[in-house]
Amino acid sequence: MSQSLVIAIDGPSGSGKSTTARMLAGELHLAYLDTGAMYRAVAWEYLRTGGVADDTEAVVQLTRDADIRISTHPDAPLVRINGQDVTSAIREPQVSASVSLVATNTDVRRILTKRMRETIAAHNHRIVVEGRDITTVVAPDADVRILLVADPAARVARRAAELGEQVDPGSVTDQVIRRDRDDSTVSNFTDATEGVVVIDSTFQPPAQVVEQILRLVETLPGNP
Repeated sequence: MSQSLVIAIDGPSGSGKSTTARMLAGELHLAYLDTGAMYRAVAWEYLRTGGVADDTEAVVQLTRDADIRISTHPDAPLVRINGQDVTSAIREPQVSASVSLVATNTDVRRILTKRMRETIAAHNHRIVVEGRDITTVVAPDADVRILLVADPAARVARRAAELGEQVDPGSVTDQVIRRDRDDSTVSNFTDATEGVVVIDSTFQPPAQVVEQILRLVETLPGNP
């Protein structure tokens, strides 16, 4: 199908953005973009090259020069930066602890936002995009805009389950709560702007959330 269909999903850590977005993309035969993986890839590369926490200009330059390749197939995750496969590495605790350094840099956000928009265009505007300021900055004109929220305790529990048994509960809470606090200084993913539909996933399985969004898609003119 050639008709455009962009679904933008925002939300805090552990709200279910990635799972929901991947399921939607598969159901609707759309591309899928995990924008958080782009920030994580830059954070991984910065750590690898020995960057220091307060060198914001170095982070910007690294981002500007970085060759970031990210799979947009919902069932085949792949993230590369400067030729290195970092698909698994970007989920490691040290990256999670450092990614806010990248994500709160407004120049970095501007550079990566441009790349996100280029990815959307490259897929003929048929894509599900998830992140933290997708509905407001990256794709404010998306056909469907969702703010996915959940209770903090539920979000921490989900993230801990993703990381497995060998995780420190305190570090998981820090990753979820502190990063949300840090990132909220530069992007709005806690309050819905006009036209954004809020869905609370605290007591809903992903399939139920997806069903709600599919119903919104069905109401679109032309029903893509």
